[in-house]
Amino acid sequence: MANVLYLVHRIPYPPNKGDKVRSYHLLKHLVRQHKVFLGTFVDDPDDLQHIGTLRALCADLHIAHLNPRLAKIRSLNALVAGEPLTLRYYRDAGLRHWVEDTLRRNRIDAVVVFSSAMAQYVEDIPRLRVLVDFVDVDSAKWTQYAPQHAWPMSWLYRREGRRLLAYERHIAQLAARSFFVTDNEAAMFRKLAPESGVRIDAMCNGVDAEYFSPDPTSPSPYAEDEIPVVFTGAMDYWPNVDAAQYFASEVLPRLRELHPKVRFTIVGRSPTPEVLALAGEHVTVTGTVPDVRPYLQHAAVVVAPLRIARGIQNKILEAMAMAQPVVASAECAAAVDAITGDELLTAADAEAFVAQIDALLGAPERAATIGHAARQRVLDRYSWEAHMANIDRFIAPTPQRAA
Repeated sequence: MANVLYLVHRIPYPPNKGDKVRSYHLLKHLVRQHKVFLGTFVDDPDDLQHIGTLRALCADLHIAHLNPRLAKIRSLNALVAGEPLTLRYYRDAGLRHWVEDTLRRNRIDAVVVFSSAMAQYVEDIPRLRVLVDFVDVDSAKWTQYAPQHAWPMSWLYRREGRRLLAYERHIAQLAARSFFVTDNEAAMFRKLAPESGVRIDAMCNGVDAEYFSPDPTSPSPYAEDEIPVVFTGAMDYWPNVDAAQYFASEVLPRLRELHPKVRFTIVGRSPTPEVLALAGEHVTVTGTVPDVRPYLQHAAVVVAPLRIARGIQNKILEAMAMAQPVVASAECAAAVDAITGDELLTAADAEAFVAQIDALLGAPERAATIGHAARQRVLDRYSWEAHMANIDRFIAPTPQRAA
């Protein structure tokens, strides 16, 4: 058993959005074998009710409260300081003092950093064994945002991409190991940071296939006369917002010409005003739901129409685990280890989305076959425990740790 300091940019419970799903399962894996000291932020008051659950898992816990609006304003100081805005956004004096106190009072064998911004709390402390779960190449995400926005936001996003990449490279050089969510993300970062290439690994996402399993007896949340096409995700995340708008405006009208009963259902917490504005005669916006599984179980087709995507999308794995046919954008599908056409369908543009969904709706037996094959792929390839175990050999508190 080792003493592990685990620093996470957002409270890793409940696992109700992409980054929290991964950070929770990493925590769950770590506490099975090690004594974990968790430092994290809460940016949603609803998450405060779950602090007790985390406290029961950890040797110690520090929660830093983060007001997203104030943090955004505060992060603008980074423009003067020449830093990435992301670092200032997640900078907290109380958390820093707790980290220093924890390191002073305990023999910490390894520090696991989830998201590069959290590395700022340990980067200046010598002789620490730091393992960084970058998840995605976040700097590339900011750079991708730029062409989608007008000036000055386009300038700001390009600046953040450059500054954050410089910091990511700096942290990767300090780290004993750096992890990314897919082989493609790891390969991208090796090209961007060749000086750290030998210490970069992939640690893939998984899915709880027992929890996300088909249950035909669950009641349907849909009207009997509709054909539900479903998109799930956190609806305050800009790529999801863009995807919902794109599908509603570019795909849905053409699809309804072929299937007038199709209804687009957007399932996910914290929908932005832009997403709420999509609700209408042919679009449902649910907001937070107590359980996403009935919406997946009774969908005719699940879609993932993201035009900007980094890493692997949990929403795709969850739908596949529910034995549902999924049509994903090429950007999303590329990260999933699945046989295109047999286990996962892809679409490069709106016309292709219409064609793929139309074909599935016209051949329900084929749709069911693809769904069953998709679930088998998840069972064979996407176990959380197997993937999280990739970090174990770098943590063990022995004189001869892995190099």
